[in-house]
Amino acid sequence: MKLKNKSHSNKKFYWLLTMLVIACIHATYAQQDPQYTQYLYNTQIVNPAYTGSREMLSFGILGRMQWVDIDGAPRTGTLTVSSPIGALDNMGLGLSIVYDQIGPATESNANVDYSYSIHLDRHDVSKLSFGLKAGMDVLDVDYTKLTIHNPYDPHFQNTVDNKIQPQIGAGMYYHTQKFYAGFSVPNFLNSKHFDESSLENEELQSIAIERLHYFFIIGYVFDLGPNLKFKPAGLTKFVSGAPFQWDMSANFLINEKFTLGASYRWNSSISALAGFQISQSIFIGLAYDYDSTTIKDYNNGSYEAVIRFDILNRLDKVLTPRFF
Repeated sequence: MKLKNKSHSNKKFYWLLTMLVIACIHATYAQQDPQYTQYLYNTQIVNPAYTGSREMLSFGILGRMQWVDIDGAPRTGTLTVSSPIGALDNMGLGLSIVYDQIGPATESNANVDYSYSIHLDRHDVSKLSFGLKAGMDVLDVDYTKLTIHNPYDPHFQNTVDNKIQPQIGAGMYYHTQKFYAGFSVPNFLNSKHFDESSLENEELQSIAIERLHYFFIIGYVFDLGPNLKFKPAGLTKFVSGAPFQWDMSANFLINEKFTLGASYRWNSSISALAGFQISQSIFIGLAYDYDSTTIKDYNNGSYEAVIRFDILNRLDKVLTPRFF
């Protein structure tokens, strides 16, 4: 959420400070949506066209602790469920849930994801999918977690402030057995969480709104040997009013069981990644981020874990292992 000020009123300084905390989710780069290091395994959250592309019933859970040892630092959790549907398996249906907490603000959203795929060749090697995402977003602000300069300020008399907003998003996703690329906007609505009409001081016009996030993802799998594959991938994100974000990761898949790699987030962090294909159905991924900015002096990095569980109920039609 971005904060837009038209006046600097000394009387409302602490109000502005509180709004800034709420508005700047992951404030260093003014980004609004949570960020993920293991975006390779969390694609459905940002692109609904990915739904059902694994050609099996798939569950994914991700947890992220950002900027460890900083009070009120972001804590994020996601849950995704997806499956192909339809007689021709050319559609996908799924559910994606995000829980994100920073300081006094907790934002949660739940969306139903739908995709429709076009087969671009007779052997179903390449597909182009179109996706839609629709659901609700809930923002809770617990003012009891704040140290308020003026406890009688009328703006803080309610201990909890709740805002419910709809979400509508869309995406495109092209993939073959070894390549993918996608573009998406998870939410088209510029929803207002705090309206200037709620302020008594008409000279102070401040609002917190959701900005459009544009995502582009790309990846490929190179065969380096019979038991070694190289999996580079990239994610770019653009948000109005915030710096351009660019992520690049390089992973090596060994014996189709172990994944080791690293990633770089432009002007932000470097990361180490590891993955383990425990069985044909279960995958676990771990990541550690080391900040390359001055915030590194105040925290012990960020940790992320993901687990994916696939139900292979149609082995004759599913390509295993899946690389993305």
